[in-house]
Amino acid sequence: MMGRERTCGIRRGIERAILLLLWPVLPVGGLAAQGLPMATPASVGLSAERLGRLTSTFQEYVREDQLPGAVILVAREGKVAYYEAFGMRDREAESPMGTDAIFRIASQTKALVSVAILMLQEEGRLLLADPVWKYVPGFESTTVAVPGEGGYTVVPARRPITLRDLLTHTSGIGYGMGVARDRWAAADIQGWYFADRGEPVAATVARMAALPFDAQPGDAFVYGYSTDILGVVVEKAGGLPLDEFLRQRILEPLGMVDTHFYLPPAKRERLATVYGRTDLPGIRRAPENGGMQGQGDYVDGPRRSFSGGAGLLSTASDYARFLQMLLNGGELGGVRILSRKSVELMTADHVGDTYGTPGAGFGLGFQVTLDVGERGQPGSVGEFGWGGAYHSTYWVDPSERLVVVYLTQLIPAQNLDDHGKLRALVYQAIER
Repeated sequence: MMGRERTCGIRRGIERAILLLLWPVLPVGGLAAQGLPMATPASVGLSAERLGRLTSTFQEYVREDQLPGAVILVAREGKVAYYEAFGMRDREAESPMGTDAIFRIASQTKALVSVAILMLQEEGRLLLADPVWKYVPGFESTTVAVPGEGGYTVVPARRPITLRDLLTHTSGIGYGMGVARDRWAAADIQGWYFADRGEPVAATVARMAALPFDAQPGDAFVYGYSTDILGVVVEKAGGLPLDEFLRQRILEPLGMVDTHFYLPPAKRERLATVYGRTDLPGIRRAPENGGMQGQGDYVDGPRRSFSGGAGLLSTASDYARFLQMLLNGGELGGVRILSRKSVELMTADHVGDTYGTPGAGFGLGFQVTLDVGERGQPGSVGEFGWGGAYHSTYWVDPSERLVVVYLTQLIPAQNLDDHGKLRALVYQAIER
């Protein structure tokens, strides 16, 4: 048996070596359309030996039952130097994680919808300074819940909410769990999960407009439904349903063949299973119908609600192509999605002290690093990124010409330090 396993291991190694040699020259529509070119770590200034620390660390997370499985992709200078899968895609089915596994990327959806808004500004169809009501009726006169003794009062908003407010999460609109949570609960609008809804997201957003928000426009960083509202703006200004706009204008041009709001049934066996980690030992499979903390309706659901804030599924390879486009100043493989100046605008700090995270600010859809020392983590000034509710994360470091994508499916993910370890181990592998 040991000899047979050794032979299989050697064969897999040979097959992988052949793939690495062929990948950069495959024609468009083949594997090249599904991933950035591969490269040896040394050729892009990374240490293969030091990247091995990343491998051993994440293998240990799986062995210690802290992670079910994960995929990590590290690209530098536009080439993938590290691309590994760990653990299991589905532990109960004994299905190993593959690098082609499809994950629920939740709030990583926000970056694509933010790019769509900037594309529409470049085409003269909207301006970031436009009021939301210009595209979504009902937002002409919004209200804010102000906490007080024994409850709260509802007051008029001081000014209209703008598209820029939505992009920077300074609209005052949360996830329905704020001061007036009772009214949001009565309207059945709470939390970021929309995949089980049988109505278009535009109908949900129309009901939001009449509910009290959590802060005055521009006063605070409030993370919530802002990008879902932007998805409706994309539909109105772009003239297409959000799924079609993203498919025609971003996904297909970038060769992102495995990014969907709802998974094609033929890809069901590649969808990573959701697990949860609490204060109890180990991790547990999430229930099938657990809402935000379940497996979700991404295959067999109504397929009606395209959540611009948290609805997409994707792979590490697909998402890396999207991020590389941004790192390249809006272009990838001869396809220009945005102008360089729009990318610069998106990755600048727009909110100042309102964001409230030491050493960081927030742009048009991304957190941005302003001071490495104040932030207290390895990185670079100008780095931008975000993450998703299922414990995924990503970042782009223009100074180091670096793209990092980390996908896993763990909610909740209590008492886990993998994000910090990932960052430390990626940067310690840089040699030049």
